[in-house]
Amino acid sequence: MQDLQRLVDAADDAALLRAVDGLASSRQWDALADLARRCRDAVELGKQLWGVATHIDYRLALEGPAEHAGRVLRPGAGRFALGPLTEVAAASHDWTSLAPHLEDPAALQTVAQERVIRGEDLRGRLGPEPVELPLVLAGWEPDYALPRYRDRSALFPSPPVAAPAGPARALSTAVREPGDAAGVALAEAVEAWTAESDGSAEVATVRGDASDAVGALASEAVVTELQPSEAMALVQWVAASGGARGRRRGGAAGRFTAWWVAAALTGLPWPDDEAELDMFAEELGEAIEELTWLRWRHPTPETGWTLRLAVGDPVDGLAWAIDAYDAVPDDVQARPAAAEA
Repeated sequence: MQDLQRLVDAADDAALLRAVDGLASSRQWDALADLARRCRDAVELGKQLWGVATHIDYRLALEGPAEHAGRVLRPGAGRFALGPLTEVAAASHDWTSLAPHLEDPAALQTVAQERVIRGEDLRGRLGPEPVELPLVLAGWEPDYALPRYRDRSALFPSPPVAAPAGPARALSTAVREPGDAAGVALAEAVEAWTAESDGSAEVATVRGDASDAVGALASEAVVTELQPSEAMALVQWVAASGGARGRRRGGAAGRFTAWWVAAALTGLPWPDDEAELDMFAEELGEAIEELTWLRWRHPTPETGWTLRLAVGDPVDGLAWAIDAYDAVPDDVQARPAAAEA
């Protein structure tokens, strides 16, 4: 460790990162954790090694044994990593192995929901801790798209949802209604793009159907109808992301946002009591089936992060559409794995 301490003292980032690779490949997890501590101590002395410390935490969460992965899931850790460390750890460790090492209650909740997204049934396994969403996927939920974390990069594949194809069609111009809770929820799904990155988003609420809502945002568009589960997968994927430069929220946050958007669109009140969650899940699944869901794009496709969705409520005669976009600069390592997503 004397050689490593000399690299820390010299603040040699490149050499330290090579050392991290060597320690990880040889599975020297205790030494790797100690190096992270040394780097954080050096930051207190004015050396700019927080990036190396963050990278070590990321590698421990991704590749380390559950004991080490659990230890790095502390408040504020991994802020500038490729993704939330709770998601990174949950991507490579199951609940049984990680749970005993999770001391932070928030991390415990988030990891549990991340494992639920990956198909685990955790009902009855969190003890008295309150939960925001059911600890098992509802029957109507899709297979959510999962990120692929690597040692120095990440990919966030879009869900297998049909992209709009075919000729563009002219749309009638619709008169917009005042904004409402559903429109706000749609905009909040891409808040990381608009608040933390260079993205933009426009939402329209209209009297009419889903096509009318698209017409409030575009004079012509290519449109494809979606199943409700496909729409939920798309909203979850978008809400989990940080876009080009924003901080990624993670799959658990994306699932919560997708449910929140669905509740706002259907007008279902969010349950006040955790005991009502199962009934709420059943009602929500039935309610989204009654809506019309469209995916649309402008006649000229764009690459990058996009959410172009329209939803119609035939009972109340209301519809909503969103046009959100965030371009991917060349220097961004964590990127969507599909051009139109």
